[in-house]
Amino acid sequence: MSGSGTSGVTRLRRRAVPYLLALPAAVWLVGLFLVPLLVMLVKSLETCSPMTGACTMSWHWGEFGSQLSMFHKQMLTSLKFAGIATAIDLLLAFPIAYWIAFYGGRRKNFFLLMLLVPFFVSFVIRTVIWEFLLSNDGIVLTTLRNVHVVSTDFHILGTSTAVIAGLAYNFLPFTALPIYVALERIDRRLLDASQDLYASRITTFTRVILPLCIPGIFAAFLLTFIPAFGDYVNQQVLGGIGNTMIGTVIQNTFLINLDYAGGSALSAILMVISLVGILLYGRLIGSATIGEFL
Repeated sequence: MSGSGTSGVTRLRRRAVPYLLALPAAVWLVGLFLVPLLVMLVKSLETCSPMTGACTMSWHWGEFGSQLSMFHKQMLTSLKFAGIATAIDLLLAFPIAYWIAFYGGRRKNFFLLMLLVPFFVSFVIRTVIWEFLLSNDGIVLTTLRNVHVVSTDFHILGTSTAVIAGLAYNFLPFTALPIYVALERIDRRLLDASQDLYASRITTFTRVILPLCIPGIFAAFLLTFIPAFGDYVNQQVLGGIGNTMIGTVIQNTFLINLDYAGGSALSAILMVISLVGILLYGRLIGSATIGEFL
């Protein structure tokens, strides 16, 4: 009996080990994600005084519709800017990651480090540097004017181009690293087998390499699009009043207008749109794209 009891305790301990190992992460997730999320959702149903900022629970569901009605243009602007910046990053990052993974050789780690070194600097400082570079008296426009490529009244700051360029630059590593990891994990024997079957390089790329790195592309999309969608730093530093993104609206709603219910409602709408977009993109990548290539 004692032997069976000891073995039962041992089995129980073994079963408990995975849960105990996951406990710190679970506590972290609940305390810093689920609890703030619930607080935000509760706040979105309250009515707040714009004078004092005091809120009372009123179960006012209409806040979602009113906020979306007032700021749908900024929401669409954020979707457009984030989508374009993500597409640019995918087009730029894939060749970089591909070259490092397949042609980097022993210096792969060095090339990855060179890719990441500029991003050891603060996000805000990098954006401010872009402001200096793209200003009317900056090195970029001054050089272009000197060689008569652009006119004297041409400007970049305060335009959507500047905001998209800032987003694409700041989130490029978030795109490159997942794609590199996916490419690095590809079994090189599959490429040799493709060549043995007389497949061209283009065929090998489209029917072997690209389908296998689809998960990396999906991860790169998520890591780039979601933070770019809610970003406000690039818009405030590089953009103008006509390029206001929803992140700036949410920041002003919370910190300037003290409308916690409105800010929470906008944040919830932003989260829902992001989740719906992720699900649609995941279904598209998981079914149509993979099915087409395979």
